[in-house]
Order: sequence, then C-alpha cells, then structure tokens
Amino acid sequence: MDPQLSHEVADSVATVVIRHPAKRNAMTAAMWRALPPLLDALAADPDVRALVLTGEGGTFCAGADISTLQGSPEEAQGLAVAAEEALAAFPKPTVAAVRGHCVGGGAQLAAACDLRLAEEGALFGVTPARLGIVYPASSTRRLVGLVGPATAKYLLFTAELIDAGRALRTGLVDEVLPEGELDKRTAELTRVLVSRSQLTQAAAKEFAAGRTDRDAHWAARARGSGDTAEGVAAFLERRPPRFTWTASAPDRGTAGARPPGTPGFPRP
Repeated sequence: MDPQLSHEVADSVATVVIRHPAKRNAMTAAMWRALPPLLDALAADPDVRALVLTGEGGTFCAGADISTLQGSPEEAQGLAVAAEEALAAFPKPTVAAVRGHCVGGGAQLAAACDLRLAEEGALFGVTPARLGIVYPASSTRRLVGLVGPATAKYLLFTAELIDAGRALRTGLVDEVLPEGELDKRTAELTRVLVSRSQLTQAAAKEFAAGRTDRDAHWAARARGSGDTAEGVAAFLERRPPRFTWTASAPDRGTAGARPPGTPGFPRP
C-alpha cells in the first residue's frame, strides 16, 4: 500500500487514518502536504462535528519518514509544522486515538489534537535530539502547555520514550485504556462531543489556546446562534438539546489577527 491519509465520515465524526505500514505509519512529505487541505475540507463539511486521528494497525505514527530529511530538513520540518498548525486550528473537537508508537512527528500531531486517548502499551517520544534537529518554537510551546516545562525538557533533552502510564501522569494523554478498549472508548467520547454545542467548543478552543481579543466576537455569535435558548429549554424540558450552530472553515478564517506562531492557530 502506498503511504496515504485515508478518511471517512460516519455519525458526524470524521476519522483520519495515517497509513504507511511499511514504516510504522511514518509521515512522508506528500502526507504532510495532504493533511491541511484534507482538514479544510472536513472543517467545511456541516456533517462533521468532531474528528479522530489515528494510525493503521498497531501503531499511531512513528514520526517523519527519515528519508525525507536527506534533501532539505528545513523544508521537511516546515511541512510538519504546517500540518500540525492546521490540525490545532481545526474548528471542531479533535481526538488522537493512539496505539503503539507515537513518536517524533506522530507526537507532534497528537499534541495538536484537543484530546488524546491511548491504549496500554503505547509509547511516546519527542526525538529531534537523536537527529540534531531544533524542535520548532511553536511545537515546543504546545508541548510545554501540555506537560509543563520539566517534562517537556526531559522529552526534548533525552529523546527517550515514555510509556502510557507516565504520559497520563504528566498530562500528555487524557485517558489510558486496556488493550482492545480504545475504539469503544473513542466512539463513546465522540458521541458525547457531537451532542454538545459547537459554539461552546469553538470558543473554548480559542480561549484555551490563549486568544484574548475575541470576547466580543463570541458574545455576538452566542446572541445570534440560538444555542443558549435551546440548551436552557432542553434542560427545563428534560430532553436532549438540538444545537444548530455549526463551526465552519470561514469562521476559522476570521480568527485573523494574532501574533505569528500562536499555538493552536494558523500563522497569518
């Protein structure tokens, strides 16, 4: 099978699968390039309310295909950062479902997701120190935001792999599941996510990533959305809410003015 990103949409959830089994799902240059436009298309799809990123078989992603670094390491790193930023800026909730190795560029992608579920036996590593590569500033800040400076330094300085238990303790993952339970838990979580207000989720993504100039924007969206009235009515009537506001690619694009490289948002 040629290296590729495949995807499907079912029950309002888009699932993107990293497929490169010959190299433990390592990302090629073509795969890095393919991810941002794929995410744009899924973001614009009103039927998509959440996204899952996972790897084929027993491995999430073993990093970048090292053969792609032989030509221009800077170009290869730029492609990885662009894909990471596009994933972080996806306007709907994202979940990394991790089995096996989640290393290098794989860890970069997992960190760019909103939530991370891991199966027992998963291994995580941030490994540029093995290759003499300077890890991107934006990726470093995102890692520090997840695990704190001490653990981020350990991962970056040593390039050692840590197990799922340590990843859970440090905040790198949100849940660790017994073998065979990852798919079930991912489905349960995404069912919850797609039932909630996208308005709340989209605003929370921006605020959690440090955006400080959009309070008025989201207040206006809330007034015009109808989601608040629907949520209150559903609560009083003891029924599931039917939220109608939809996050979309155009609204993501209006996220506009911000310092270059702000974690969680695309660069201007």
